[in-house]
Amino acid sequence: MNATPTIAAAPRSAAPTEPVARPSRGWAWAGLIAGLAGLGTMVGSGMVNAVYDPDLDGDTAKIADKLADQVPQMIAFHTFGMVAAVALIVFAAGAYRRLAATVGAHSLTPLVAFSGLFGTAVVLVLGTGLTTEFVFANGKEEMASAESSVFFAHWIGTIPWCWGLVGLSGIALFAAARQGAVPRWLGRVGLIGGGITLLFGISPLQYMAGMFAPLGLIVISLGFLFGDKAYRAGREATGHA
Repeated sequence: MNATPTIAAAPRSAAPTEPVARPSRGWAWAGLIAGLAGLGTMVGSGMVNAVYDPDLDGDTAKIADKLADQVPQMIAFHTFGMVAAVALIVFAAGAYRRLAATVGAHSLTPLVAFSGLFGTAVVLVLGTGLTTEFVFANGKEEMASAESSVFFAHWIGTIPWCWGLVGLSGIALFAAARQGAVPRWLGRVGLIGGGITLLFGISPLQYMAGMFAPLGLIVISLGFLFGDKAYRAGREATGHA
């Protein structure tokens, strides 16, 4: 009886190799933009200085006249403030994803970090919210009284500087570092810079937070961009973005 000939199985083709996704750092670039735009916001706000001019000695009419000559500074302040607000939201979302990927499932750290950044973005939107009205109304008594123009000058000299909630995000970053979720030096920056910012935010000198928070945000963003190598290497090894 003849044996049934065997048919050699065709060799299986190797599964196509998918390119490994590199972790996105766009959110960290957004944080850097937010920090730089935040500095621009502070500078622009400081240049709208009519209400703080000692030579005007509280004369509302003269202050309003000087404000009418500071429209370019107002527009610069407004633009930087809104760029910072938009970039902060992107950074907040990215920071939440970055921390959530490395801390425990029940940790509040990612949400706290997100909330501080998002809340500051809202403050910036509100801080720039009166600009349109007074850019066109300054120097025109029929549109805005001198007293209301003075109020506007005080508004943009205070509200957009209230970055205290970014300090809360810095403290959250320190908590994440204690869990081994981010490099220790980033946690220390978050603790020192965030602590100072948060203390100013809580105090009656809350506008002073705007002098520290953008600088700290720049350092932390650069840290995530160029100093977060262990995390990026791990994500590349597993093929996650």
